[in-house]
Amino acid sequence: MSETTTPPLAYEARLRERFGDAIQSSYLAVTTPTFVVDPAYLIPICQFVRDDLGFRLPVLCSAIDLRDRFEVVWHVYHLDTCETLAIKVVLPHDDPRVASTTPVWKGMDWHEREAFDLMGILFEGHPDLRRILLPDDWEGHPLRKDYTAID
Repeated sequence: MSETTTPPLAYEARLRERFGDAIQSSYLAVTTPTFVVDPAYLIPICQFVRDDLGFRLPVLCSAIDLRDRFEVVWHVYHLDTCETLAIKVVLPHDDPRVASTTPVWKGMDWHEREAFDLMGILFEGHPDLRRILLPDDWEGHPLRKDYTAID
């Protein structure tokens, strides 16, 4: 295990050099460099993060309902430097669709299914996008802020 880590700004410089304005913003969330990216460039950015930056281990994918939009966040891990990096996209609340990252990190399969099941995020190109926690006939997505339970 390496004691050396790469400064977050070094990742930003490399991502911006390669993808320019597709990197919409960046910030440090506690110790995790987080990059908000253009959804149209998600897959090439993920491939670069995996192949060139070395973040090969998928950790999680989650979604946040902010009422007027959704944010989807993928966390990935670097096995040599023991660092985590996050990639985030912002999606419209009325049509939350984004490419599936399972072609890049197969381990995101169930994480994306959970975000689909509970939040209604559609991961285009996902190999098996179906409910994972709730019954197939369940109506709605219970972690959305506009969800109302049927009595």
